[in-house]
Amino acid sequence: MSVLTVVQIKEANAHLAALHRKVAELESTVREQAESLIRKDEQLRTAVRDITDTKDREIFQCQHRLAQSEQVTQRLMNSIKEKDREVERLRHQGRFLAQICRSRPLLCTLVTIMGEAEGVSDQPIPGEPNGLGNQDYLQSESELEDSDVDRTLFGTTV
Repeated sequence: MSVLTVVQIKEANAHLAALHRKVAELESTVREQAESLIRKDEQLRTAVRDITDTKDREIFQCQHRLAQSEQVTQRLMNSIKEKDREVERLRHQGRFLAQICRSRPLLCTLVTIMGEAEGVSDQPIPGEPNGLGNQDYLQSESELEDSDVDRTLFGTTV
């Protein structure tokens, strides 16, 4: 082996010292960057957690509103069904009332004739003013004689 000179040893030591300083600087830089990355990672995790919490709250609120809307919709649909049943019932009753109204003149005439036939035509009909029913619907005797009402009421000819 060859013998190193003092100058070479000093240069080698200076070079090693420079390398140690450079390694220390690089380690310091790596430490700073690692700490910076750790802080950024924590910040990003916090931001993601906040966004996730906000999203979860909004989803919960939307689900709650959806459930309420579905309940309201169900109540309204039940109400509509109930009202449809009521409308159908009223239509049915309306048809009966229409038939009764169409038959009223004949019924009033029939009651009057029956009263006269029994000799009680002077007795009032319950619920009717003047005891004779609605005068607008009564026919005179000549109108009754001209009409086929008495013959067609019971399907007979008299």
